[in-house]
Amino acid sequence: MEKVAQTILSVSGCPDAELSILVVDDPGIREINRDYLDRDRPTNVISFAMQEGEGAGVHPDVLGDVVISADTCARHAEEAGISFEEELWFLLLHGILHLLGYDHERGSEEDAHIMEEREKDVFALIRQEFLEKSADSSAMKSFSSQTSGPEAGVRPPRDERS
Repeated sequence: MEKVAQTILSVSGCPDAELSILVVDDPGIREINRDYLDRDRPTNVISFAMQEGEGAGVHPDVLGDVVISADTCARHAEEAGISFEEELWFLLLHGILHLLGYDHERGSEEDAHIMEEREKDVFALIRQEFLEKSADSSAMKSFSSQTSGPEAGVRPPRDERS
């Protein structure tokens, strides 16, 4: 997770920035959502920016906190037919972009579009750097074990989503 976050920060022009990442369950994120945002329900990701409001700029390299619900992440991944890891990395990206000032909720439609385009661009890099390499590595391990077992020569399944 640290490598993915560092990649997001680097391509966003702030490689030395700091943030905290907290992965919780649905009851945990519901409590945070209720206590800080007056929304009494679980959600997928919440960001708390340190560079907004009072105290902004006190520690310019500290961006803030990203809180992700593993339960919601797993549900969304299953519903979308993608891996947990792919959804997790997307939620991390989404949260970090909020820390960097992107906003699809309170801003204009244009702001939402800008954030969506940035997500697409950066997630394409994350997919290439982390998800495709991971899938290739898993396929090779599967292929290696199959070539030495009773069903030698059987090719590993292909990832159809790429």
